Amino acid sequence: MDKKKVAVPLVCHGHSRPVVDLFYSPITPDGFFLISASKDSSPMLRNGETGDWIGTFEGHKGAVWSCCLDTNALRAATASADFSAKVWDALTGDVLHSFEHKHIVRACAFSEDTRLLLTGGVEKVIRIYDLNRPDAPPREVDKSPGSVRTAAWLHSDQTILSSCTDMGGVRLWDVRTGKIVQTLETKSSVTSSEVSQDGRYITTADGSTVKFWDANYFGLVKSYNIPCTVESASLEPKFGNKFIAGGEDMWVHVFDFHTGDEIACNKGHHGPVHCLRFSPGGESYASGSEDGTIRIWQTGPLTQDETEALAANGKVKVPAEEVSRKIEGFHIAEEGKSKEKEEAGNE
Repeated sequence: MDKKKVAVPLVCHGHSRPVVDLFYSPITPDGFFLISASKDSSPMLRNGETGDWIGTFEGHKGAVWSCCLDTNALRAATASADFSAKVWDALTGDVLHSFEHKHIVRACAFSEDTRLLLTGGVEKVIRIYDLNRPDAPPREVDKSPGSVRTAAWLHSDQTILSSCTDMGGVRLWDVRTGKIVQTLETKSSVTSSEVSQDGRYITTADGSTVKFWDANYFGLVKSYNIPCTVESASLEPKFGNKFIAGGEDMWVHVFDFHTGDEIACNKGHHGPVHCLRFSPGGESYASGSEDGTIRIWQTGPLTQDETEALAANGKVKVPAEEVSRKIEGFHIAEEGKSKEKEEAGNE
């Protein structure tokens, strides 16, 4: 019997508490970036390819539940248990806006055109902030039936998708009218929702199932039962032929999208896996866990079909020097390092 090759991930340390959300930027002229949210209240920005730490956003006073980057990776947004959502300059680490809420904020998302920020949380209200007029009161869409757990934009910012902590289903809201237009029914509460890069599918994780929905007609395309309680799932963005899922069993599972067969199982985390996301090019994926680490796994050698498709499309690889240009402007990086040295000295 062939001995399976053990995948060796890049392990990113830095968070002192569980990692609860991960978000990859699209590919920018400076490469792509990974932001992580943790219960330690300090979101971190990393080079998406190497996992190298770029800087820490300092300012939240409670657990950070959600994080995202805008289309150009120039701004970051975070949602926190300190009853605020913040927008940050991703080059300097400075806070640009702090939006106060009346309860814990669980979800945040930039619109595709980067002008709007969506937030939701325990208040059961979905708010839309205009980042060009940050002092103006936010627009509130119809009350959410439950505490908001996940939120995302689709259809070129015309539709909002959200799921609740305390009930099943994913609700779709028409941004124009502020009303729910469709509900995607699930048995359990949806802990992870993702709109695929090409806008074709919505990927959800609920209980121990991963479901794929048609993002335009809202029909259920595929539903697979996973051998453990799943907290997060992500669809491979380039070919859409595989997906990853992880949860309570601490493993990162890779499945075939068309058949649901398990292709690989990556072990290494020492606690449940809370979040999983594919990188924008699909060549790697990141997992965040209760153990406080982020692990970046390589997707593995391409199949012949994939190689041919890439040859036809032409793949762009971003050199590390370009990424370093972006890193130079991050002043928090230096402060963070000196702080670490001080702490090490005090021990």
